[in-house]
Amino acid sequence: MKKLVFLTGAGMSVESGFKTFRGADGLWENYPVEQVASHEGWEADPTLVTNFYNTLRKKLYQAQPNEGHRLVAGLQDCFDVTVVTQNVDNLHERAGSEHVIHLHGELTKVCSSRDPYNPKYVVDLTEDNCQVTPGSLAADGSLLRPYIVFFGESVPMIEPAAQQVQEADIFVVIGTSLNVYPAAGLLRYTRPGVPVYLIDPDPIMANSRQQVRFIQQGASQGMRELADILRRQRD
Repeated sequence: MKKLVFLTGAGMSVESGFKTFRGADGLWENYPVEQVASHEGWEADPTLVTNFYNTLRKKLYQAQPNEGHRLVAGLQDCFDVTVVTQNVDNLHERAGSEHVIHLHGELTKVCSSRDPYNPKYVVDLTEDNCQVTPGSLAADGSLLRPYIVFFGESVPMIEPAAQQVQEADIFVVIGTSLNVYPAAGLLRYTRPGVPVYLIDPDPIMANSRQQVRFIQQGASQGMRELADILRRQRD
């Protein structure tokens, strides 16, 4: 079974009505991104940051996976599929994708502010219990903070993601401008000759030694086209 690896960004979830930080305005849900997604912002006002992610979590649970998410998951019937996502939502999982690597953290989890990526202190939040009271403590006694890779922090899952891309027989990029590093650098890990598809409604310059096939569509329409291409190749 061929290995199919996706790299997805904010454009993957936009049709679901869920916005993640992206764009030149420097805002995320009308907040300066430095205020709600940086270590300095957290240190300055952890209550504001906690409440921001509480609100974002409510919006996430009101959102539903779109056709693009479902089509990605549906390819698991024919391919060994891994999704590497820059998004902090869980829409890929809710659509049925079984192997998802989150580069920038997960909105549905909270963690220790002293030791953010220690799995002992990571807590899953359910839909009916997704609000964190400001001042709540992790098991190590530090404040519970969002399980989000803040700007300026290292990206702990980038090496596992790069390993998956190196093993890919087909690599597909959806809804990301390829401007955010280190995720944008994953394209360089594809092996020579591996087909690369880029799905985005906006023109994107892909800096790659590979020949990139550009499908200039949104996530759902683009995934319909890609699924047809892959089906014809298998027939």
